[in-house]
Amino acid sequence: MRRGIFFILFYFLFSLVEARVRLPKFFSDNMVLQQQSECKLWGWAEPGKKILVDTPWDKQSYSATARKDGYFQVTVKTPEAGGPYTICFRDGDLVMLNNVMIGEVWICSGQSNMEMQMKGFKQQPVEGTTEELLRCQDASLRLFTVKRHASLTPVDDVTGQWSEANAASVRDFSATAYYFGRALRQTLGVPVGLICTSWGGSACEAWMQADWLKAFPKVNQHVTEADVKKLQQRCPTALYNGQLKPLIGYSMKGAIWYQGEDNVPRYDYYAPLLKAMVEGWRNDWKQGDFPFYYCQIAPYDYSLIGWKDSQYLREQQLKAESLIPNARMAVLMDAGLEYGIHPRKKRQAGERLALLALSNTYGVKGLPEFATYKEVTFQNDTAVIAFDRSKEWVYFEHGTTSENFEVAGQDRMFHPATKVWVSRNHVYVKCDQVKQPAAVRYAFKDWADGDLMHDGLPVSSFRTDNWENTPQTTQTGKDYNNPQ
Repeated sequence: MRRGIFFILFYFLFSLVEARVRLPKFFSDNMVLQQQSECKLWGWAEPGKKILVDTPWDKQSYSATARKDGYFQVTVKTPEAGGPYTICFRDGDLVMLNNVMIGEVWICSGQSNMEMQMKGFKQQPVEGTTEELLRCQDASLRLFTVKRHASLTPVDDVTGQWSEANAASVRDFSATAYYFGRALRQTLGVPVGLICTSWGGSACEAWMQADWLKAFPKVNQHVTEADVKKLQQRCPTALYNGQLKPLIGYSMKGAIWYQGEDNVPRYDYYAPLLKAMVEGWRNDWKQGDFPFYYCQIAPYDYSLIGWKDSQYLREQQLKAESLIPNARMAVLMDAGLEYGIHPRKKRQAGERLALLALSNTYGVKGLPEFATYKEVTFQNDTAVIAFDRSKEWVYFEHGTTSENFEVAGQDRMFHPATKVWVSRNHVYVKCDQVKQPAAVRYAFKDWADGDLMHDGLPVSSFRTDNWENTPQTTQTGKDYNNPQ
């Protein structure tokens, strides 16, 4: 009899615990909500139960009724940046979210160079980590890392927790994303929340829904559980389902992206692929054409992993900038590592993404911008190259000339330029072996130490021709982006 009463009581108490409001992990203490917006808050409760959400900044109570599956959602209006606040969820029991800030929220995604923590990978450090950890404490910079999870079907939650920026949390957080957030904090002076969802070695296709991939016949259209287990972060749709879908709806300002290395062997359709991914994210989030800023992959000797011709992937990334509205690319031609696919200069990556956001989203004046190749004209034996966005004129980082230019005639055989110089925002290129030049290429190879600059920022590698290239690539299967 006593045993039966015990089990009844246990079941009753267990049911009460289960009936309490359950929230996704990213709605928790220390979170940041996007300022001056209509923010969706959702979770699960006992079916049919009424849930009240109390917001202290406007002294309002928002109500919702849990559906048959327990899901509920409310939309709250957020004020100008500030905090900390406490948000209460009530369904008879009370769930409190403490130390909540209102500010600017950004989603940070990609593969290993976005995932790479401030502490670096084993034997692969991030430049300047020690100095940064000594001064990184900032209670108004909040960090959330989504734990790796590949899934065949969409999930409704992620694993992770919000933390204030301090030596311990920053050490284990994305270095690129941290430097991006730090720059926003220093310039805007408001709380900043960063949600990093990334996975080393992940393919662009993994961050997309199956429907979006139908336009790309080279992509596997029939993913199975076996594919997910075998390919994980390289499996089409697996990271959209496991690491992105749960976040969709979290009100934010925009997204930053550092990915592309895994797509080098499939570079030929990367620009339209990235366009489809961004359009899909925007359609799902229903926040219009939110800002999307991304890093061009840095130079690296891909022959070390049996690949080559990453310059064509960089070219596709440059092309994507003109295909995707409200998107801009941060160039890293001077921040690569010849023998390492994980460059140490993550501060440059993060701060250049911040330059794009601050200039184009927040309207900060006086910041430099990336010049881009515009056109070439030929004057007898000399190629004259012009640039867009180059009001401060271009120059070479290490002197008055560069060894990164090649010239070809109608035979399509490229030779190193023998004379290169700059006048205003034009670069002049000659080659003794090519009397009638037909094409010029700058740093158009896997590894190059980019030295063509504008206003303190590097210019992307480029070519003036559109000659076909069908590189032979070998996939070794080595998980170069997943060293840990």
